Amino acid sequence: MRQAFFSALAGALCLLGLPATAQDTGLTRMATSDQGRGWEAVGRLEMGRKSFCTGALIAPDLVLTAAHCLYHMDTGERIEIGDVEFRAGWREGRAEAYRGVRRAVTHPNYVYKGRDQLDRVALDVALLQLDRPIRNIRVTPFDTAAAPREGDSVGVVSYAQDRAEAPSYESGCEVIERRGGVLMLSCSVDFGSSGAPIFTIGAHGPQVASVISAKATMQGRPVALGTEIGPVLDVLMAEIATGGDVLNRGGTVRFLGGTDGGERREIGARFVKP
Repeated sequence: MRQAFFSALAGALCLLGLPATAQDTGLTRMATSDQGRGWEAVGRLEMGRKSFCTGALIAPDLVLTAAHCLYHMDTGERIEIGDVEFRAGWREGRAEAYRGVRRAVTHPNYVYKGRDQLDRVALDVALLQLDRPIRNIRVTPFDTAAAPREGDSVGVVSYAQDRAEAPSYESGCEVIERRGGVLMLSCSVDFGSSGAPIFTIGAHGPQVASVISAKATMQGRPVALGTEIGPVLDVLMAEIATGGDVLNRGGTVRFLGGTDGGERREIGARFVKP
């Protein structure tokens, strides 16, 4: 079973960047303040002027997202932290709070150009420290939780290229597989969804249990890949506590899976604006 999962997952990763097949996703667009109430700590991360990701506040000054969001797709070089802005609860042209980013940490073993596709997904988590804490009664940071089990139902709140101006909520996603720090999910994701929080809903409300790393296809079926945050987040929190700054240099992007029609295939669900 373990080997079968890795073989299938490797095949799925090679197809990243291809458009997802139309499906009944069950997405709910949260275009009004009433619809988005309780989810304001999810925000859009502006990565300079050309791209965005999704992030979630887990402390007044800490945002959880995907590590690959912090690197330029074309060169593999780090994005300047001064060019990153977190827009909490971004909806229809305004946010509950706007903050710059002072520091970013990734796992010391995370390398953007990494040889092993699966290893890169398993460590694809970044922690951003904001330049000022968000002290807003409408923006409550989320707690984190252990990774869900296979067969569990989870929810995702994300922005994407076709829903960039308001977050969308998808409930009832299923954890199809869980292996090696990677979750395979039935959730609908697209460019811009990278770093989106994957929630378990329990007695204490929604808790972040994973983040979206990539979109893929599995036997012709669209799937999402998420990263188990527990072991990685422990390392990142320790780096933040000690004042560390572990954002690896990255390097030349390794094009995975060759090319298709002149377009490269890449890991990640980050959207680049035209």
